[in-house]
Amino acid sequence: MTTVSPTPQPAMRLRELVFGAACAAAVRAAAQLRVADALGDRPTTAEELAATVKTEPRPLDRLLRTLSCYGIFEETDDGKYVHTEMSRLLREDTPNSLRYISLWCTEPWTWAAWPKLDDAVRTGRSVFGDLYGKSFFEYLHQDAGDSAEVFNRAMTTSSKQSAQDIADLLDLSGASSVADIGGGQGHVLAGLLEKYPALEGTLLDLPTVVANPDPRLRDGGPLASRVRVVPGDCREDIPVRADVYIIKNILEWDDESTRRTLHNVVAAARPGARVVIIENLVDDSPSMKFTTAMDLLLLLNVGGAKHTKASLVSRMAEAGLKVGEIREINPYLHAFECTVPE
Repeated sequence: MTTVSPTPQPAMRLRELVFGAACAAAVRAAAQLRVADALGDRPTTAEELAATVKTEPRPLDRLLRTLSCYGIFEETDDGKYVHTEMSRLLREDTPNSLRYISLWCTEPWTWAAWPKLDDAVRTGRSVFGDLYGKSFFEYLHQDAGDSAEVFNRAMTTSSKQSAQDIADLLDLSGASSVADIGGGQGHVLAGLLEKYPALEGTLLDLPTVVANPDPRLRDGGPLASRVRVVPGDCREDIPVRADVYIIKNILEWDDESTRRTLHNVVAAARPGARVVIIENLVDDSPSMKFTTAMDLLLLLNVGGAKHTKASLVSRMAEAGLKVGEIREINPYLHAFECTVPE
């Protein structure tokens, strides 16, 4: 049975931390091999699991032992493995699955970028262009199709998980139209349209993203008659008029892109329109280790950053928005209520 000291001494803890890549790689390997999907409700040997996931038994045992040290799977006294709460989150069929998030955060390009973090800290710039000769999104969609698919699935999973919370929080009873800007496949929009049967909606995102919207929004879907799908880049233009604009988790690029997006919303909206900006924050989160790590990853890939409450309010005010109430949607997301001045 694998045991771990719950309070390692500083020297041991630092040794563990500098081997953090091994933990991330182990999680990725388990997600790629679908080990969590293969493990059922009974204790199972590494040999049995290896036959299912088509690996060698001994290396799989070593992988599972490593993960058990972090509470991902548990090794029993007789050398078998069982699920833990964390390992179940690697199953694709689990509600709130984190399988694709785990794959996205450990995609092949990340392993080349992380060693350049000192360069990014020195310069304040993304290192992605130096590594790959093009911008992050150009590389993702032109050269890394598999990674782009993982990204889309990760964002879809995350959006589905938060869509109901957002629909529960937002009161759109006085609105006749809502636009989800950079809204991915439209899960948040679909949730709002289901809640408000008289509401009409617009989904705007990159052409490759909105080509595969939520099934409820597609032709023949139950919400299709109330939806307009607009392919476009919100950093370039927002050709949409609506009573309410939703902007969720897209103001994390470089500052110039964020400024252009907010400027384009203000330019497109009629005076008095409502703008709801939804973000997870680097200074108000129950998972600071995760959000600060994502903050550094954004620096590496796009030169962007997670926001603090103060930095986001500053960007909105610079764009000319009138900032109102800030509300917690769930422990990971906050909604900033804004209006376009009359």
